[in-house]
Amino acid sequence: MKKLFLFFFLSVSFLSFSYAQITAQVGGGISYNLPQGDAGGTTGEFYKGTKYGLANGISFFAKARAGILGTSFFAEIDYTKLSGDGNADENRGSVEVKQNIFSIKLGPEIIIDIPLSPVSPYLAPYFAINQFSGEVSLRGVSKVPSGTYDIKSATRIGAGGGVGVLFKLNPAMKIDLSIHYQLMNLFGKEFSASTTSHERLDSYTSLNDDKDPLYQPNDDKYIIADKRSINNLQFKVALMIGL
Repeated sequence: MKKLFLFFFLSVSFLSFSYAQITAQVGGGISYNLPQGDAGGTTGEFYKGTKYGLANGISFFAKARAGILGTSFFAEIDYTKLSGDGNADENRGSVEVKQNIFSIKLGPEIIIDIPLSPVSPYLAPYFAINQFSGEVSLRGVSKVPSGTYDIKSATRIGAGGGVGVLFKLNPAMKIDLSIHYQLMNLFGKEFSASTTSHERLDSYTSLNDDKDPLYQPNDDKYIIADKRSINNLQFKVALMIGL
């Protein structure tokens, strides 16, 4: 009977200790995005097939954080909408490109707790799955028929890292400020066209972050000469609530 009581006591104590060491938070926020690498540039560069011509924009995200025995992990879902508009080559015609990115991010958070301080800095490396879609409008540009075209959906594997600070408002609420740099198409680059001998329009209607296999210098039809990297710098703010 004493052994049974001792086993029960130790089990309850272990469960109580484990539960006390598990923390969870959920929340959401907003990001300001600055396209980096080949994601930015002008619409003239987009028309030439060198960059994507996207300007700065806003995104929204939901975040969950779980801490288990001193180790913290996070999961995040982001929706980003970026666009750019302007002239094509040599100020002829107009180009408007819109890109939508749906991202799922997973990774650890290395949180540094400062005794008697409401502030906790952290580091957050992560992997991400990014789905790209959008549309492009071309008006009066040479070598491409005018119109508005959907950009075929594509998925890429990426990675990133963030540095942030948690500000404790009260025992249940925290403000989460962070800066993230993302390599959004680290793996899975490809060129996609509707036919084997595709037209120039195909260069714009898929993500096409790999070199066009038919590319030749000074060719007006097969224009994507090299791989393109889609990177993003984010300034993020979120409100996190403990469970």
